[in-house]
This record gives sequence, C-alpha cells and structure tokens, in this order.
Amino acid sequence: MKINFYDLSFEQVEQLIVNEFKEPFFRAKQIWEGVYKNLWYLPEDFSNIPKQLREKLWESISFQSISPLKTLESNDQETIKILFQLNDHKAIETVLMKYDKRNTLCISTQAGCAMGCVFCATGQMGFKRHLSAGEIIEQVMFFARDLKLMDEKVTNIVMMGMGEPFHNYDATMTAIDRLSDTNGLGLGARRFTVSTVGLVPMIKRFADENRQTNLAISLHAVDDNERSQLMPVNKKYPIHDVIEACKYYVQKTNRRITFEWALIAGKNDSEKTAQQLANLLKGLLCHVNAIPLNPTNQFLYQASNKDQTLKFQKVLEKNGIPCTIRLRRGIDINAGCGQLAIHHQD
Repeated sequence: MKINFYDLSFEQVEQLIVNEFKEPFFRAKQIWEGVYKNLWYLPEDFSNIPKQLREKLWESISFQSISPLKTLESNDQETIKILFQLNDHKAIETVLMKYDKRNTLCISTQAGCAMGCVFCATGQMGFKRHLSAGEIIEQVMFFARDLKLMDEKVTNIVMMGMGEPFHNYDATMTAIDRLSDTNGLGLGARRFTVSTVGLVPMIKRFADENRQTNLAISLHAVDDNERSQLMPVNKKYPIHDVIEACKYYVQKTNRRITFEWALIAGKNDSEKTAQQLANLLKGLLCHVNAIPLNPTNQFLYQASNKDQTLKFQKVLEKNGIPCTIRLRRGIDINAGCGQLAIHHQD
C-alpha cells in the first residue's frame, strides 16, 4: 500500500527524497510547500520538479487517501457535510460551517467512537478504529482546496466530529502541530479547539504540554447518576474528577476552558439544573456553550425549546458564568456527527 503523504513529517519527506530517490534535499521543500502552501495534490500540479521524480512519488506515495462518498449542503448554504471513505472502506464525516465571516471545519479523529454517549450518533455506532494523523490532516486539506477556489481559507478547526480526540491523543496532536506549523498550513494553534468527554489523564497531559489550542469539555449533566446514563465514561471519570482536572488545566495554562452542554428537553435544561451548573463552575475561568440537542433515531429525547434555552442561559449569566447559545446548524442535512456514517457501517 502507498504511503499517505500527510502521515509524513518534513524530516521523513526529506529522508525519502534524499535516501530513497537520490534527489537533492531542496526537492523535499519544493514538494512540502507545494502540498501545504499551494495545496497541490495532483501529479501535474508539481511542474517545478522533474517528471522522473514525479513518477517515483506517485508510485510510492498517496496524496489522496480519503475520497468523498456523499456531499450534502444545507438549505441556507452555510453548512456542507461530506461523508468520506478511507482506504479500508471505513467512513468518516467532516463538516464545514460558514458563518460569522469564518470557515470552521468540524473534523473527525476516529472512525466511530468508543465512548458510547447515548445521544450521539457516533457513540451509537461504536468504535471502528483510530485515524492516522494524515487522515485527520487530509480532511482539512480537502476543504482548504475547495475554499481556495472561492478565494477563501479555513479559519477555524474544531475536533468535534466523529471520535474522542483524547482517545487518539498522539495522532490528534501531531495533526494540529503540522497544520499550525508556519511551514505547514500555517493555521495558528489558537484556531483549533479540541473537545473531550473528560478523559482526566489526557486533560492533565494536555495542560502539562501548555498548548495554545483551545480545550472544550462535554459535560451535559451535574449529577453523576444522570451523566453516567448519558455518558458511560463518567463511571470511570466522574464529574468531580473532571472538574478538578479542568482546574488543573486553568492553573497551568491560564487559559479559559469551554464546557459544552447539549440542551435536552426535560432532561438537563431546567433552571434548577442551570443553578447547579453555576455552583459547580463557580470560580473557574470558563465559558458554557449551550446548544439544543441534535436528535437521533436511537435517542428518544428532543431539543429544548427557545424559551427554556433562554431561561437556562439567564440563570448562568446571573451567576457570573458566561453562556453562549449556539445555533444548531445543518439540521436539514443531519450535520450532527455520525448521522451519515451510521448508515454506511461495514
């Protein structure tokens, strides 16, 4: 099988060019910049390198290891979702959200997910496998090329698609490092947000590395029994341990942490719950992103209505906890993670 170019570091590309292909080292820089700066991926794009080298490259290296199976665009044309097929026929999803003058990509880090969150379509499909760093990177490069045709760029990336990024920590961080490198795509580290269900050891490791990448925690409940019903991972890492890890993160990095809260009608959207959440987060440098639930066929509950959503927000803000109500985007195209891939399982 061919090597995925996006799995290679610059040093590995350089070794390949010099040691395997017996070409001068500057060819590696030409190829690297062609891919990451000019967004080239077809043989004819690389007109600045000899034809013989191009032929060697395409014999052993793949510049396109994911392929689009299905593309859906929302009615307002602000959300585009693509179902990609990997080399082993596993399926993943990537979503482009165009709003507030930003082009935000929601990308996947795994095929499926082992966390089993009951309200999430990806959690309902189970775990298939980790993505390589290259497969994570290539989702971004695919959309970067499309946006370039419209004289636009990717502005933000959220690791909130299929999978638990901290379960695939090394590949996720390698992808972020390469995409944020000025010699790579050059997207600043603060343009990335990594979302986790609360894997405590990884939160602490992330804190110790003192990265500039944003951190978001999927919380969704203030009671351990309730959260364990929604998110089985809570049985291993209960709320108290997650919050303590978050405090550690803020102390180490002095960076604000975001808590994600899917508003589920009659489940976690009451004013009483909002007050309990405010009490839990008191004194922590944080922000709450609340978003009405994206319904799935296997989860019977529905999204909170607008009135209850605003009441929830008001209680938090009254207690000094900043809260943003996020719009549900791409509902008409099942843009919630896993909602396409679950129908394309092996």
